[in-house]
Amino acid sequence: MAKKASTFTNMTITLFVITLVAGTSLGYINEVTKGPIAQARLERTTNALKKVLLEFNNDPVADVYKVRSEKVKDSIEIYPALMERKRVGTAVVASSENGYNGLIKIMVGFDPDGTIRNIAVLEQKETPGLGTKIKNEKFIRQFRGKHPSTFDLRVKKDKGEVDAITGATITTRAYGEAVQLAYDILTEIEPKPENE
Repeated sequence: MAKKASTFTNMTITLFVITLVAGTSLGYINEVTKGPIAQARLERTTNALKKVLLEFNNDPVADVYKVRSEKVKDSIEIYPALMERKRVGTAVVASSENGYNGLIKIMVGFDPDGTIRNIAVLEQKETPGLGTKIKNEKFIRQFRGKHPSTFDLRVKKDKGEVDAITGATITTRAYGEAVQLAYDILTEIEPKPENE
């Protein structure tokens, strides 16, 4: 019986040491990777802003503001683009949880009149070769220059004007929902004063 108690004590001590080492290692790795991950996220945002907006000379990342919406869980990020303190566009980050594999997160660049300038996909988990085509130029082109107040962002199958990706109608619907949400938020918010 004494041998069993000793084995149990040894196993407990061993498990404690392994847990301590694993926890310390994970904490260290988290601290080491925190900076590079934040830097990568900043670069991705900056590149998306350059892709979806006209030329600007402010720092939209520094000027970002967030709004809450009942339509999504997280806050929605609004990036104002200014040229010589005059609004030349706005980028809105919106998402839909209704993709084939869940979340589709996009950044939509709008001209001052609300026309879609361009769209960048920030996150998606769609089926490679099918749903991932939402990143393709051919698909995105059908949204550029369109104004969501006159262009129905639903797929043609649902009596809208968007050509669905073959085999990825669910993904296309979620993408259209995210674009519509971005536009709805844009029209709901008060424009931020240009001198701020």
